[in-house]
Amino acid sequence: MVNFFSILALGFFLGMRHATDPDHVIAVTTIVNRQRDIRKSALIGAFWGVGHTVTIFLVGGAIILFGLVIPPRVGLSMELSVAFMLILLGYMNLRSFLRSMPTVEDAHDHAHVHSHTGERALAHADRLLRKTSIYQVLRPLIVGIVHGLAGSAAVALLVLATIRNAQWAVAYLLVFGLGTIAGMMLITMSIASTFRLVGSSPKFFRRLAIATGLLSLGFGLFVAWQILAAGGLLTAHPQWTPH
Repeated sequence: MVNFFSILALGFFLGMRHATDPDHVIAVTTIVNRQRDIRKSALIGAFWGVGHTVTIFLVGGAIILFGLVIPPRVGLSMELSVAFMLILLGYMNLRSFLRSMPTVEDAHDHAHVHSHTGERALAHADRLLRKTSIYQVLRPLIVGIVHGLAGSAAVALLVLATIRNAQWAVAYLLVFGLGTIAGMMLITMSIASTFRLVGSSPKFFRRLAIATGLLSLGFGLFVAWQILAAGGLLTAHPQWTPH
């Protein structure tokens, strides 16, 4: 029994550490880069963690309980989905930054600014969507689910190597997920607290949007290149080691 609780405690703290992986932090920062409300930021982190935990629990549980074997091409494709998600989040932030920049209608009159009707309508729709409760829930939840795909096999195989009892192993996955939720909530709350100290300067948040967008886009492209080139996803013999 002592060993069982020790394993659960280890799983919880390893889950918290797992939340700090670079791709996780980059992805969630692109989501909360305009959020200064600590409670709402904590909810964003929680929903990301729930999505991540659901995938880890389902895929990892199938590996532990049913001996599911993930082929290298499928495993690489799961990791590639994270790269695509980072690229998409980066693109969305850069698009938001570009929309916030004024356009000059006349080169001789820099004070006269305009936006095309379609762009105004799209920006208005995006702002309305961001305010809806379902959008605030689904966005981090979906991102968490995708990130869980990339790490589920590695976590399950690590558990199998150390815990022989299937029930204990499944319990470990669940506690690991709870630790990930707690860790991501702390991260998003810390980000929001920093933004509150900085204030509400539009210039700062525009720069933050382009910085997080470029970082997410660049990291996503790097991960995709590693999977396609080093992993050989598109070759006849792909090489994949869960990590």
